[in-house]
Amino acid sequence: MGAGTAGRIGSIVMSGIALLDNLDVSNIRGRLTPDASMAKITWFQVGGPADLLFSPADEDDLSEFLKILPREVPVLVVGIGSNLLARDGGIEGVVIRLGGKGFGQIEHVGNNRIKAGAAIPDKRVAATALEAGLGGFEFYHGIPGAIGGALRMNAGANGVETTNRVVEVAALDRDGNRHVLSHEDMGYAYRSSKADKELIFTSAVFEGVPNDKAAIQKAMDEVQHHRETVQPIREKTGGSTFKNPLPHSSWKLIDEAGMRGFEVGGAQMSKMHCNFMINTGSATAHDLELLGETVRKRVFENSGILLEWEIKRLGRFEKDSEVESFTP
Repeated sequence: MGAGTAGRIGSIVMSGIALLDNLDVSNIRGRLTPDASMAKITWFQVGGPADLLFSPADEDDLSEFLKILPREVPVLVVGIGSNLLARDGGIEGVVIRLGGKGFGQIEHVGNNRIKAGAAIPDKRVAATALEAGLGGFEFYHGIPGAIGGALRMNAGANGVETTNRVVEVAALDRDGNRHVLSHEDMGYAYRSSKADKELIFTSAVFEGVPNDKAAIQKAMDEVQHHRETVQPIREKTGGSTFKNPLPHSSWKLIDEAGMRGFEVGGAQMSKMHCNFMINTGSATAHDLELLGETVRKRVFENSGILLEWEIKRLGRFEKDSEVESFTP
């Protein structure tokens, strides 16, 4: 097993294997994998290896691991990898992947409320709400992500956002301590939250509105039909590439700049929905990021509006292949 550059303890840069060897993981029940491919766990299917990938068994297991992990070691949390672009040089430190086994519980807890683990797909929250006769979650039916990401970025669609449904959020801090955040604590704004970036969300309680199941199903069907007809859902993509610079729509600005279908290497702005980047089959993370920055430059030249990334780009560039962020 190869040993890439990795986590730092003090001033020492260690490989994933060496990092693992320097931790007492005798009480850890989850899976630890050095030099794990990010391409296998992200929707774009690109990216170099994570120095160390940890899939915790449950919240207690994650807490124990964080307590023994030196603070100098970088930590990145991923769910189903839908809006993440991992760079070709890999991810430094530890990537924590919250899986369905430990973080995939969901239940109707009464009082019009649903409790969902961070690894639950957004779509499943909508389905559970339907079963409980709770409206207000139909928008989740069309969002290709998991609840952990939705909580962090205030995911939304069709005029409804996560903030409209959240009651409270459970999280662990970098030292493994558990916290419960109120809706106010989350500090939601458009596609963002002011919650501490080090917090790892593990579950949340949401509140809906009682509604007729037939009406809920109809709204979900409309969401699904819209998604299937205007979005490249069967491609290697990561969802919306750029945030909407309100009151404008990113796709319209991209289209007006002549970037619909534009390609860089194996990366393309979708012809179906031009705010979606797709890996046509041979793209590298470099291709995708360079495509995105080229689009940002062209849109600014055409409209004077600077698009902001919604896709999270993380990790190391390969040597001599950095992508410069466009700055007017």
